[in-house]
Amino acid sequence: MTKARLLRLSVVLVSIFMILLIIVYWDNVGTAHFYLHTSFSRPHSPGAIPGITAGEGWEALPDVDEFLAKLLSSNPKQNSSIPQKTQQLLVQGSSKPVVSNLEENVRGYDWSTHNDRNSLDQEKLQLERQRTLREFCANSSFTFPTKERSFDDIPNYELNHLIVDDRHGIIYCYVPKVACTNWKRVMIVLSESLLDQGVPYRNPLDIPRGHVHNTSTHLTFNKFWRRYGKFSRHLMKIKLKKYTKFLFVRDPFVRLISAFRSKFELQNEEFYQRFAIPMLKLYSNHTNLPTSVREAFGAGLKVSFSDFIQYLLDPRTEKMVPFNEHWRQVYRLCHPCQIDYDFIGKLETLDEDAAYLLQLLKVDTLLRFPPSYRNRTASSWEDDWFAKIPLAWRQQLYKLYEADFVLFGYPKPENLLKD
Repeated sequence: MTKARLLRLSVVLVSIFMILLIIVYWDNVGTAHFYLHTSFSRPHSPGAIPGITAGEGWEALPDVDEFLAKLLSSNPKQNSSIPQKTQQLLVQGSSKPVVSNLEENVRGYDWSTHNDRNSLDQEKLQLERQRTLREFCANSSFTFPTKERSFDDIPNYELNHLIVDDRHGIIYCYVPKVACTNWKRVMIVLSESLLDQGVPYRNPLDIPRGHVHNTSTHLTFNKFWRRYGKFSRHLMKIKLKKYTKFLFVRDPFVRLISAFRSKFELQNEEFYQRFAIPMLKLYSNHTNLPTSVREAFGAGLKVSFSDFIQYLLDPRTEKMVPFNEHWRQVYRLCHPCQIDYDFIGKLETLDEDAAYLLQLLKVDTLLRFPPSYRNRTASSWEDDWFAKIPLAWRQQLYKLYEADFVLFGYPKPENLLKD
């Protein structure tokens, strides 16, 4: 009887050890080789990702979490060297794209040359941005929702904006309306997560916009639990410690204007159905609205910027559903007080910041960051856009986005907040 128990115990221990080895191997070679590196020719609907789920067998090992953390913590920093295969993907980023998307076609690209900021100035700039962020995160007198929670307190579904590239050891938190389409394209090229006729994309601008924003194209933190089960948080923390983490931000009010322009001034069926129809009914007293955005635009029925601001300030809005990612605050998307970002880029200095970041990541020989849009929403437009918005609304709106202004060093728009 004792021998039988010992045999069963041995089998359990050997099985656990093999599972741990598999996890370590996955983390060493990069999860892209098992999921994303098994590249697909086009995005597919999200499905179950093969992985490890916590079962009854783990309950007998209370110290397995600590053991796994120590075991995996010995992994080398992956972006210290670039795989030879990726080095072969030298991108000649000078060819202009064939634009098929409505928004990109309307806005166009700015192919003019820009002088790169001195790298020493860039280094000082990054130190200043990081210092500002850390100081306000540590300042107990400056408060905002979710500031005090730990990384472990962040729900899994709120980690869906953290895109991981295991090939180069990079984590990018994307913020909609802050060049995220092109940064996602860059991540696809680097991770080789999408194929074009069996070959990984080499030029970011060759990747169709529809594929870029398909969630199945990217490996994000919120998908880890499907593969690693109870070990997912351990792996996230290890990658956060060892990988280079970056995000790009933008003046919060200008970002709102940009979101309004792209989602409500252009015909967008999804946003018309989900947001425009409720806004027009609630704030413009419209009834019997057209069933399609094309018909609505033809009848001159469009959401006004005032409608949009009322929607953001309406306390009923988030009682029904959280803010859409295009106007959700950056601190809610990227958790800057819980994640120590290595690089903070800004859209206002996009060209210089992007060039410097690619150098730091040691991938500047592999690709170029796509050019900016010609008619990108500018800060100088704020006065005109907010001219018809009541002062009280502007002040409430600032309080709603104050954390983003302060954490990322954007000056308080005094001209909009006083008579």
